[in-house]
Amino acid sequence: MLSRIDLRESAPTARELLDIVPRADVDVSHALTIVEPMLADVRERGEAALREFGEKFDGVNPEHLRVPNERIEAALENQDAAVIDALREAITRVRAFHEATVPPPVEMEVAPGAKLSQRWIPVGRVGLYVPGGLAVYPSSVVMNVVAAQAAGVESIAVTTPPQKAFDGEPHPTILAACALLGIDEVYAAGGAQSIGMLAYGVDGLCDPVDVITGPGNVYVAAAKRAVNGVVGIDSEAGPTEIAIIADDSADAHFVAADLLSQAEHDPMAGSVLITDSEELADKVEQALYGLVDATPHIARTKEALTGRQSAIILTGNIDQSVQVADAYGAEHLEIHTRDAEAVAARIRSAGAIFVGPYSPVPLGDYMAGSNHVLPTGGTARFASGLGAHSFLKAVSTINYTADALAEIGHKVVALANAEDLPAHGQAIQARLDK
Repeated sequence: MLSRIDLRESAPTARELLDIVPRADVDVSHALTIVEPMLADVRERGEAALREFGEKFDGVNPEHLRVPNERIEAALENQDAAVIDALREAITRVRAFHEATVPPPVEMEVAPGAKLSQRWIPVGRVGLYVPGGLAVYPSSVVMNVVAAQAAGVESIAVTTPPQKAFDGEPHPTILAACALLGIDEVYAAGGAQSIGMLAYGVDGLCDPVDVITGPGNVYVAAAKRAVNGVVGIDSEAGPTEIAIIADDSADAHFVAADLLSQAEHDPMAGSVLITDSEELADKVEQALYGLVDATPHIARTKEALTGRQSAIILTGNIDQSVQVADAYGAEHLEIHTRDAEAVAARIRSAGAIFVGPYSPVPLGDYMAGSNHVLPTGGTARFASGLGAHSFLKAVSTINYTADALAEIGHKVVALANAEDLPAHGQAIQARLDK
């Protein structure tokens, strides 16, 4: 089922590994040519364009693009009690972790009278995209909203595709999650057009935001690329992916179940096993056959597992497994090895690391407390997942006395002259002369 890449008799360089590891074939550039005219149309015609695109792509024209508050509250009242209990627990854990990760302000005196400080200021308004294609993601509501709230953001708008099955409203479970979090600004708009609404604003409907976050399909990713600079974005999220480093001590059934858990998301989802044990690889593949045949989403799961983005990579030892994992830069990386904590500590590139057999990725998807909006497509080599920091700006304050400036003023003048910026030096000299 899974293709195999055998590295046991080779020693590829870090650069060569970037070409060897499996990847989904995602062409954001092509999608960009499709979404740019859509974004321009939304900017020009506002609500009329939103409605036309919604009818074209979602098959429905909602009565209200902004969901009435009473409908949000009704969704909470009518939701299954077990789901509400689970959402409350997820909110509690995610909020505790994200509030703890807000960076503290810094104040210091680098010399007598030379005071510096840095504080983290939340952006004023954010737009949070919650996907609604092949599955329903109230968990994404939790991850986006709680991170923004932990940062101190005061104005939060959530947008998510309208559902034909619910008369053009978002899925009621998504609305219920919004209600639990105190979010009353929810839009029944999805796709690239909703990114345009958030970035540019729509008169009489939605004010523009400062930052847009949240995963979506390739067109949402392309739209976020197009508006980046007009607003801030978290990332261009691609198809979900999991990599698992395992040795012969791993439970093959656990590993197979976890590979399957990501494959059911999307036909382009990536499931990658990195192991120095061919025997384990055989056991995992055998276990997968039984699990796939029993899954309700067999078609897209099989397509994901047999696609070019999924594979078993056989390595010569655990050192090479770590090297491969760093080259892959997985959105989710599980460690199923002896001394898993020590192996995890060696990893440089991963969106989130799940240590040991009882920390599977679905735990992080819902209520471990960490965020499940993570870098994909190898961008974990240089990017971080969503967090409170995604909605914060670091602002420095400089406060020097006359004596503190006098102590180093001549040095500033020397550097300004060296850069042929004499007016810079003159601005300092004027104060020194006085």
